[in-house]
Amino acid sequence: MSAGAFSRSRRLLRILHIAGRYRLQEFIDTDKLSAVPRTLLRLSPWRAGRGPDRGRGERLRLALEELGPVFIKFGQLLSTRRDLLPPDIADELAKLQDKVPPFDEAEAAAIIETALGQPLTTLFARFEELPMASASVAQVHGATLHGGEDVVVKVLRPDIKPVIRQDLALLYTLARLVQRYLPDGKRLRPVEVVADYELTIFDELDLRREAANASQLRRNFEGSTLVYVPQVYWDFTRSNVMVSERIKGIPVTDVATLEARGTDLKLLAERGVEIFFTQVFRDNFFHADMHPGNIFVDASDPADPRYIAVDCAIVGSLSDADQYYLARNLLAVFRRDYREVAELHVECGWVPASTRVQDFESAMRAVCEPVFERPISEISFGQLLIYLFSTARRFDMEVQPSLVLLQKTLLNIEGLGRQLYPQLNLWDTAQPYLERWVQERYSPQAMLKRLQRHVPSWLEQLPQVPDAVLDSLQRPPGTAMQAHPSQPGGDLQTLRDLGRRRRRRQLLAAVALVLAAALALPDGIARLAELPWASWLLAGVALALLWPRSSDG
Repeated sequence: MSAGAFSRSRRLLRILHIAGRYRLQEFIDTDKLSAVPRTLLRLSPWRAGRGPDRGRGERLRLALEELGPVFIKFGQLLSTRRDLLPPDIADELAKLQDKVPPFDEAEAAAIIETALGQPLTTLFARFEELPMASASVAQVHGATLHGGEDVVVKVLRPDIKPVIRQDLALLYTLARLVQRYLPDGKRLRPVEVVADYELTIFDELDLRREAANASQLRRNFEGSTLVYVPQVYWDFTRSNVMVSERIKGIPVTDVATLEARGTDLKLLAERGVEIFFTQVFRDNFFHADMHPGNIFVDASDPADPRYIAVDCAIVGSLSDADQYYLARNLLAVFRRDYREVAELHVECGWVPASTRVQDFESAMRAVCEPVFERPISEISFGQLLIYLFSTARRFDMEVQPSLVLLQKTLLNIEGLGRQLYPQLNLWDTAQPYLERWVQERYSPQAMLKRLQRHVPSWLEQLPQVPDAVLDSLQRPPGTAMQAHPSQPGGDLQTLRDLGRRRRRRQLLAAVALVLAAALALPDGIARLAELPWASWLLAGVALALLWPRSSDG
């Protein structure tokens, strides 16, 4: 047996040992096991477990903590999948803390010096050997640059990648076992969840990616009173070392200190909601790890408090279509228009096109109506989103990592907001913001901006448009019959009419494409106005000659 195989086998035995001590076998449907593993499980010496009064969620959390950093971070990811997990398990997993003992200070110094190519004394006027914080992937040291700027130095743990790869291989094995033997194994899609986690954790292993995310967020909120993002010092940043501005703020969970400073907690809570919607809909680039440890408050002006966001390793964004459909879905939910919610889910492809809209509408109504019976200030916006996604999953909605990150972020923001100000009514902020966003999206200015963004690719294809139109117009009428053998009204005249309508639509689309490309150019209207009248006349004659007539075919 090779050293690698021996190491994996030993690690797997330790996982099984810990799982047995915490009685995690109750998550397995033993009736589905073959005779040998079922017998081995029943004869396991660890079946007695530890502490009969512990709930299943707590036992799972304790087991993950004992298994180490990779499993802790996986548990944290699982805690965001409330569309998949029972509430008691999700609540317990949310308590997982990513705190591990720091690695040797001399080793950290050596990593920094190797990465940046200079001694610490040359790089920094002062460097704190004792780390400020230590987590599973990296640890952080305080320092001062020679220019006097106070900074924090984030250092990746040495040899962390082989450890993560080994544990990921075991997680995939466990996920396949869960999918096969747990009662809800297939619905939970554990292999997909592990694949999502793999992408997330490997992104965290390149600190340049985190630095780029931080720079983008800082630029998006430059000069804003809502949130401050520390500056990244790119000259001191590499894949395993990142240097950024050291911030001074109050932890967002330290409500007592915020109250003692006279901080406007209501405004602070409302600004948190505004930050979320601004990131998701204005910027389409949102901080997706906004748990309390990453959020601080600048309360230097208590009447005008501002958030400070750190640790931008995990960010999210939506496709243009998902962004639009999410806004429309939420507005339809506000209005209790469940028919529109169902139609939008089908229209945007979140559920299969074969889904019966009436059934989906009925399921949404059954989920949402009991929620709306409560006072508005008691309704959890994030929890409602979870209910919607859970219901959609019953209709084969695919797991979409971007929407999962959004759901997790919204839950964090809403939880923080209500911790600061329990009467927070997230709906009062959300509905007008979304209505305004949808209106602005279809304003003439926004439409023109989108046209200008697409003009280069349209102009690239423009020379091919006449040939494509002529080819379509010259296509024999029999083509329509071949393309649509089951077309209703299959007589020859009907098919000819369908072909003419299709060719007219294509011709009008080509004309619209040319005009839109021209109008989207700088001074496009003025340029069209300068064209000689003979050019317009020739264009009109060409359109008349190409226009499919009733006698065609």
